[in-house]
Amino acid sequence: MNKLQAILIDDESSSRNSLRQKILAYCPGIEIVAECENGEDGLKAIEEKKPDIVFLDVEMPRMNGFTMLQQLKNRSFELIFTTAYDHYAIKAIRCSALDYLVKPVEVDELKESVRKAREKREQNTPNARVETLLHNLLDEKSLHSRLAIPSMEGLQFIETGAIIYLEAKSNYTEIFVKDLPKITVAKTLKEFDELLPSFAFVRIHHSYLINKNHVLKYIKGEGGQVLMCNGAMLDVARRKKEEFMKAIGY
Repeated sequence: MNKLQAILIDDESSSRNSLRQKILAYCPGIEIVAECENGEDGLKAIEEKKPDIVFLDVEMPRMNGFTMLQQLKNRSFELIFTTAYDHYAIKAIRCSALDYLVKPVEVDELKESVRKAREKREQNTPNARVETLLHNLLDEKSLHSRLAIPSMEGLQFIETGAIIYLEAKSNYTEIFVKDLPKITVAKTLKEFDELLPSFAFVRIHHSYLINKNHVLKYIKGEGGQVLMCNGAMLDVARRKKEEFMKAIGY
């Protein structure tokens, strides 16, 4: 098994030391080729070393991890963010199908992140996930943000505003998107409820998460029903009715 070359970028020496020790002890398939304490040095190291994986701290003085990424010309490496807390951008990172580790890094989570990075690296596909992340950070409050959907071929990127509704099917979710075929994903509806912007998406039933901008009609009842723009008629659960009515401003 070929070793993957990695760069660690973190302004805290204690965090770099801890991560280095865990990689050396538990990830024999990783070779650390550079360590950097700021974004400027990180840029130079990435351009020079052309690593397979970059472990990148989210918050650093002068130039944070996202600003550093924006300045890179070549983003063909696998990216694993590290953060000391539940950072505001974690949702954007997850929407982009990128990985992150919360400090202090747990060994099992590190090993799993490295395993996924190797798997993606072996697929040898362009890292459009980084571009998606940067786009989403710029459009944090916009329905033009993108969601990376796992597919048999890799990843499918769709605008969140084009999603009409999502339906739970056991441990799977069916996603109905405007002008596209139905997409089935091996994720729960709860996971999508946490990812998608709450200003547009509302849970109306244990089986349905809808984009309120695609509702054509609400039909009164104990809970009622909504008619979506694709012709689907969906039940509103009685316990979700008040939340739905508030979401549509009624």
